[in-house]
Amino acid sequence: MRRLIIFIFVISISFSLFAQDEEPEEETLTEADAENTARENSDFWISLGGDISMYSYMGFAYGGSFSLGFGTGSSLGLKVTWYFNEEGIDTLELNFIIRFYLLGSNAYSGPFLQFMGGPALHNRSGHFTFPSNTGIVSAGLSFGWRFLFADRWFIEPTIRGGYPYLAGATVAAGIRF
Repeated sequence: MRRLIIFIFVISISFSLFAQDEEPEEETLTEADAENTARENSDFWISLGGDISMYSYMGFAYGGSFSLGFGTGSSLGLKVTWYFNEEGIDTLELNFIIRFYLLGSNAYSGPFLQFMGGPALHNRSGHFTFPSNTGIVSAGLSFGWRFLFADRWFIEPTIRGGYPYLAGATVAAGIRF
């Protein structure tokens, strides 16, 4: 009986020793890997663009824009655009943007849909002053594509439709951090 107890004791100890899993080795990230991982998890970007919008049936308004945003997969941000046209109307758009990349929750390039809304301030005098003589709520939907170069620089062609403009387009270049 004593031999049976010793045999069971030895077998149980040997099973417990061999049944233990190896502890996984701790991954050590190099400084470059840690920076790339942090960059993949967050995306802050700024861009400058050239814009054109059809604010009237008689012609187009031309201008420039500055955009900034934050987020991977979806971005929140601000776009400021200043337009002028041949009819002597200056327009300043201050749009809040919500952008959704169509390639998934970790995307920061490729196709995107962007909702924009905010005030559009118009001035007919040729000299823009704040507050503007007239203003209206601006809202629209954009479709664009971010082409990424060297994991930091990008070009974004975008088309949009909305109100008070009928249609528009932007070509922007920027950098992501």
